[in-house]
Amino acid sequence: MKEQNFKNHSQIVPAYHIVTYLAVLALLIGSFVNLANSSHDNLYSASLICLIALILVSLTIFTRSFALKAQDRAIRAEENFRHFYLTNTALDSRLNMSQVIALRFASDAEFPPLAKKAAEEGMAAKDIKQAIKNWRGDYYRL
Repeated sequence: MKEQNFKNHSQIVPAYHIVTYLAVLALLIGSFVNLANSSHDNLYSASLICLIALILVSLTIFTRSFALKAQDRAIRAEENFRHFYLTNTALDSRLNMSQVIALRFASDAEFPPLAKKAAEEGMAAKDIKQAIKNWRGDYYRL
């Protein structure tokens, strides 16, 4: 696996992020076009197809968001523990989730001062990532 840095750390899985999303979107649009063009005889089945499409949209969105929320909670716990290990204090409560997620890329030497700066200045996640000099890759994030 190649070394991560600010420019290449985000990951796109084409089969999921492109193919699945486009297929679900096509199904949703097609089902409503089918419903609009349906006659009285097939209105019920066209409505059921729309309902199935809406359920798939919901599943696609929520399964992704639930998995990311679980990963975010794990990252917060890991980074809080890492900060405690390095400084004997918990992470600053002013840090929001996106800041903590961005801080996970900082090396141990950079992490405590950058966490303090991020909390005091309210740095954006992108700014935190750009401030990191020694990138610590996260190869397990999905």
